[in-house]
Amino acid sequence: MTLERPLAPLRAEGVARTGDARVPRHVAIIMDGNGRWAAKRGLPRVAGHRAGAEAVRKTVRAAAEAGVEVLTLYAFSSENWRRSAEEVSDLTALMRFYLDHELASLKKEGVQLELIGEPEAFGPDLAARLQRAVESTRHNRAITLVMALNYGSRGELAKAAQTLAVKAQRGEIDPASIDEAMIGAELQTARWPELDLLIRTSGEVRLSNFLLWQAAYAELIFLDTLWPDFDAASLTAALGQYAVRQRRFGGR
Repeated sequence: MTLERPLAPLRAEGVARTGDARVPRHVAIIMDGNGRWAAKRGLPRVAGHRAGAEAVRKTVRAAAEAGVEVLTLYAFSSENWRRSAEEVSDLTALMRFYLDHELASLKKEGVQLELIGEPEAFGPDLAARLQRAVESTRHNRAITLVMALNYGSRGELAKAAQTLAVKAQRGEIDPASIDEAMIGAELQTARWPELDLLIRTSGEVRLSNFLLWQAAYAELIFLDTLWPDFDAASLTAALGQYAVRQRRFGGR
């Protein structure tokens, strides 16, 4: 099974930002259900992951066309190493395949690729490929696609605490001055807009150690749709739900 042909490029100048508060600037998705999608069809799990890669392509394009600035996808969690060696191998092979076959499309469509997590755990070859992909899309502006690879939110928070502790030990900051803004500034997502909307597919209703700090005031949507079946219409429907919600950020 191969990925579909690249879609036509987005406009060279990128998608215009609407400035409409009903359109989330930053959307994150927990892509869940690849294995169940394959099992329902009597296919190996890797077929589900390949179908999930197709869903990624459709979703990135739909998000860009909707005016979303940043799309963060939970591609491989720090807990996914507990899966079978065969499945981990399939997932890493799919990452290589995606980089080899889709990087040109990302460039043409103006997608800027970024990474969070610890992708170096996948080995020097794949880590180098990923970094080259990031560098080659650095100046794209249609949408920022953030892939969370070997990512865990608790680990991210622990590292932020460690960084601040070292700064305090060196006398660079007063421990009493540490506040939410300082912690947030040490997170890997600090350079992007605050998370507005988090979507999880497959019917599961939990965050699974994904963007725990960032999701504090994000709108949450849980869908029964399995990830390979998620498409532009699914994203549009989720954005429609977001648009009618009233965000109070702890106010009345």
